[in-house]
Amino acid sequence: METTRRREIEDVASDLFREQGYSATSVRDIARALDIQGPSLYAHVTSKEDLLWAIVDRAASRFEAAADAAEAWAAAQHAGDHAVHLAELARGHVRTITADVGAASVFVAEWRALGPGRRAAILARRDAYERRFRELIADGTATGVFRMADPTLAAMLVLGALNAIATWYDPNGRLPADRIADLAAEAIVRIVAEEPT
Repeated sequence: METTRRREIEDVASDLFREQGYSATSVRDIARALDIQGPSLYAHVTSKEDLLWAIVDRAASRFEAAADAAEAWAAAQHAGDHAVHLAELARGHVRTITADVGAASVFVAEWRALGPGRRAAILARRDAYERRFRELIADGTATGVFRMADPTLAAMLVLGALNAIATWYDPNGRLPADRIADLAAEAIVRIVAEEPT
């Protein structure tokens, strides 16, 4: 029961952080959205930052798990095919965003509001995640599959484009999540593989 209530609190906080921003959302706002008194909220959470940490940590774990699965699938099914590997990484990223757009949006936009220790921990995880894309693009460039001269910039552009989906995705929109993931993956591979003009 406690786990369910805690998750409900995190989900409500996630929605509010996404809509209003972390700094503009008070504990009172979260309690009001849950229709409970502020002091009752503290029976489940120790602080607003602890909620932010729980949301960001959970989202980071989901992104990492999706990347692990994409890499395992690509290695088993299409070993050495950098374009297929990048497409699957992109699909996994988009699926993670669309599975919980509130948490993904908070992860993308609000992690800097964490205290120094937690912020450093998330930054290290974000850097390691970005490195997966950067190293794959560098390997693909070295073999002539990709044409990007700067794999670091390419990885940042790819992730920036994919992360933007968290700002506009609507589960009730005209395209289902899997179709968005497929289209995004196709566009990302095309951009990275195109000859420079």
